[in-house]
Amino acid sequence: MATFLYKLGRTAFRRRRLVALLWVALLALAGVGAATAPTATSSSFSIPGTEAQRAFDLLEERFPGAGADGATARVVFKAPEGEKMTDPAHKAVVEETVAALRSGSDQIVQVTDPYTAHAVSQNGSTAYVSVSYKVNAMELTDETREALTQAGLGAQGKGLTVEVGGDALQTMPEQGASEAIGIVLAGIVLVVTFGSLVAAGLPLLTAIIGVGIGVSSITALADVLDLGTTTSTLASMIGLAVGIDYALFIVSRYRAELAEGRTKEDAAGRAVGTAGSAVVFAGLTVVIALVGLAVVNIPMLTKMGFAAAGTVVIAVLIALTLIPALLGFAGDKVVGRKQRKAAKDGEAAKSGEAAAEAGGKPNGGTRWARFVIRRPLMVLIVGVLGLGAIAVPAASLEMGLPDDGVKPTSTTERRAYDTLSDGFGPGFNGPLLVVVDGDKATADRTVSTIKGLGGWAAVTPATPNKAGDAAMITVVPKDRPSSAATEDLVHDIRDATGDDVLVTGATAMNIDFSQKMNDALVPYLALVVGLAFVLLTLVFRSVLVPLKAALGFLLSVVAALGAVVAVFQWGWLGGLFGVEQTGPIMSMMPIFMVGVVFGLAMDYEVFLVTRMREAYVHGQRPGEAIVTGFRHSARVVTAAAVIMIAVFSGFIGMDDQMVKMIGFGLAAAVLFDAFVVRMAIVPAVLALLGRKAWWLPKWLDRILPNVDVEGEGLAESAGGPGAAKPDLVKA
Repeated sequence: MATFLYKLGRTAFRRRRLVALLWVALLALAGVGAATAPTATSSSFSIPGTEAQRAFDLLEERFPGAGADGATARVVFKAPEGEKMTDPAHKAVVEETVAALRSGSDQIVQVTDPYTAHAVSQNGSTAYVSVSYKVNAMELTDETREALTQAGLGAQGKGLTVEVGGDALQTMPEQGASEAIGIVLAGIVLVVTFGSLVAAGLPLLTAIIGVGIGVSSITALADVLDLGTTTSTLASMIGLAVGIDYALFIVSRYRAELAEGRTKEDAAGRAVGTAGSAVVFAGLTVVIALVGLAVVNIPMLTKMGFAAAGTVVIAVLIALTLIPALLGFAGDKVVGRKQRKAAKDGEAAKSGEAAAEAGGKPNGGTRWARFVIRRPLMVLIVGVLGLGAIAVPAASLEMGLPDDGVKPTSTTERRAYDTLSDGFGPGFNGPLLVVVDGDKATADRTVSTIKGLGGWAAVTPATPNKAGDAAMITVVPKDRPSSAATEDLVHDIRDATGDDVLVTGATAMNIDFSQKMNDALVPYLALVVGLAFVLLTLVFRSVLVPLKAALGFLLSVVAALGAVVAVFQWGWLGGLFGVEQTGPIMSMMPIFMVGVVFGLAMDYEVFLVTRMREAYVHGQRPGEAIVTGFRHSARVVTAAAVIMIAVFSGFIGMDDQMVKMIGFGLAAAVLFDAFVVRMAIVPAVLALLGRKAWWLPKWLDRILPNVDVEGEGLAESAGGPGAAKPDLVKA
């Protein structure tokens, strides 16, 4: 592989104008496709194989045109202190609003009058109007949303407090300035790392091009493939982070090759042949982790994973081709001023690290590696216990899907949610919809059965369809939608009724979704870790190194989940991260973090340990190989981790609770994995194992193909100055 990538890097360097033109053309083509594609209106959410989904399917079949999975809204009215919503003046305002809503859009299925639908609280202070739509929230037109908000505003100015809630107000999450701040921070880190604006600009430029192509392609295909609203956000988050990192490693290796006295073209080829090999395998682990989300069998999650994986593939291809092409355009400017001045004075253009080593001054990576090798057991114990302590809150993990109750109090949706809870009880925001596949007698028996159970606040009479062969029953729980008591009520109804009675609604969907996530976690872990183990065995030609990598990942991801629980569920430091309301953790968060973080964690494992393996196979002792790996890679891996943390942290500032939680979780996971697991626990374990770390059974060694990530084959295939690496010859 190294030889093929070496030739690819040299070809891209020589044909840089053609390569750059092709990527610009792809970016323009994707941009045109995104601009001319129809607006994505559908964002359907289904959970195949669950009772809640079967109930929705039955509703669509037996209640055609009822918009069972359509958007809903509630216009909530609250009377001034001492007054009631049944007062004639207030009643007139509500009736005007109902009339305005009914005539406001042709997408409306039904608007209920609170005075005929018994939607007035017992103390008379609160009333609400329910609005049902034919289509889901993403298919609502701007005119329909405007009619909803205007109806609320019209009543607001007539002495009543009016708030609007429901998913009808759901829109695409807006990406705030904080995302741009993440890119700026990444730029600062790159400038400090390279000491050259040009070298710092290359990873940023190529990452932006890659994300531009990926996100534009997703936008262009969103309507055809029914992609969710957060798909492009996830793709940009992952694509930007790995795009910068992959380019960073190749540019860094290019500068190191120049410092060895190679020609620019040969240095570009060798950078792609060595660091590029690591990029390919690191990218493959990320792709495996993202594509593996299909195991969960939830279409929305599968599409998110495939879209993000496509952006990662683009990032890898750009790193292997566009980076060497741009290095050809950059010339000497890719090296810092000090090194260029030294070259003009006739000195070797050594990198800062090489110069420091030559002068007898070990760099930070060398000093840290030597410290770990001297005290490996202490470092291992401190690292494991520290992450274990952070992981403790994960034992209290409660899962659910975010609703209006976790939105900021500044939003009308949150105020409507709180007003309904105060007026009708906490369970009113999460009603259960019971669907009966049978006649009126069956439906009536079901109502009686449910009333014999505990945990409900209200049970409505059965509403049959026109054919009389199905009915709907609404059950309002006593407790809030995300509580354990509400979950028990759902299970009690399902256990007490027959197979012809199905429970659905947003609350039941959340419960089924969480259960599906839990059931899929172990098979998903087995698939992803198993495939990645095979890949890492190929890369490192070792059994214990991939095993250690997988165990370290599990430690970091559980610690990250503990941090998420502490902030978003317990509220610790919630104000610092903009968490106004605590609640259950998003159901897909654990399995999603496992997928994404595993891929990213393996990036650092590959980049850091490959250098150690490279030194070891060229004759260095295990301890020396660890020091060599850190001397060459620690600074770059640290910069890559800081960049990735900055990019992910940028998404914490977004208003969307799901995106905020994902950004925080990924940033925490990278922090723990890069700086505790990879930079501390990994060298400690390798130091304790010694030569055993690189053990591979002879029979396995014979059947495994040699992918040559270390670039051993380059000495024969490439001549030029410094064909044998000085630092390896010394060993």
